[in-house]
Amino acid sequence: MAIAAPSFDLYGPSEPVSPVILSVPHAGREYPLELRAAIRVPLKALRPLEDRHVDAVALAARGSETMLVQQRARAWIDLNRGEDERDPHIDGGADRRAMGMQSAKLRGGLGLIPRRLASTGEIWQRKLDSEEVMARIAGDHRPYHDRLAGLLAAARAQFGIAILLDIHSMPPLASATGIIFGDRFGRSAAARFVHRLEAETMAAGVTGAVNTPYAGGHILDRHAVPDKGIHALQVEFDRALYLDAALDEPGSGLSTTARLLRRMIDALADEALAGPIALAAE
Repeated sequence: MAIAAPSFDLYGPSEPVSPVILSVPHAGREYPLELRAAIRVPLKALRPLEDRHVDAVALAARGSETMLVQQRARAWIDLNRGEDERDPHIDGGADRRAMGMQSAKLRGGLGLIPRRLASTGEIWQRKLDSEEVMARIAGDHRPYHDRLAGLLAAARAQFGIAILLDIHSMPPLASATGIIFGDRFGRSAAARFVHRLEAETMAAGVTGAVNTPYAGGHILDRHAVPDKGIHALQVEFDRALYLDAALDEPGSGLSTTARLLRRMIDALADEALAGPIALAAE
C-alpha cells in the first residue's frame, strides 16, 4: 500500500546544521476537494484564516536552517490547536463531557477544525463525523508535529540546545504594532531569546510587543521544554509589512521583512551558541 505524501514541505537537511528550526504552520493555500464540497461559504472567504504568503517571507529569509511549511490550509485543520480542541458544534466525535473547560478560541469557533469566522459566519454545511476529523488528525496534524519534534530533538542532540521559531502573520492592529513575539508568558523560552528578537525589531524601526495579543499556542506548548534545552518562540508579522495594499499578494515590503527575519534567525542562533547551554550535546 502506497504511503501518502506529507502535507508539509521540508526545506533544509533532516540533520539540522543550526540550532534554530523554523516552522510555518498557517500559510497553506491547498484546499482539498473534500473541504470545497463541505463548506457553505465561497473559498475566498476562508483566506482570513491564512497567514497570507508569510511562507514567502520565511523562504526568502531562510539560509541553511531546516524549516517545515504546511501546505494544507488552516481551514482544513489547525496545527496550532491541540487534538483535544475539537468543537462539538461541528465535530461529531467531540465529547463535551471529556473536554472540560473550553478555551476562548474554541468557544469562538477557532478550534482544531475552524467552525466560523467573524467576517462570514459558519463555515461548514454540515457536521463532520468523527472519522473525517480523525483522518485529518492522522494525515496532517500528527505527521507535522512528529517531524517537528524529531527535528528539534536532532538539533538539541547536535548543539546542546534547540530554538523553534514559529512564523505567523496577523491583520494590522489598531495599535500599529508591527511585530509580536510570543513565549507563553515566559514559559516556552528563556527571556534572553525574546530580548534578542526585541533588539532586532527596535533596530529596524518596527514597533514590537510581547505576548499581547498573541502569546503563542499549541505548537509552543507542545514542543517547548526550556529546562531540557528546547526553547520555542512565536513571531507574528503585520501583513501590511510585506503584502500589497489589499493584503492579498506579496508587496514591495517583502524583501525588507525577509531581511529582518534573517537577522532575527541569526540573533537566535548567536544567542543559543554563545549563551548558557541547558544540557550538553549527546
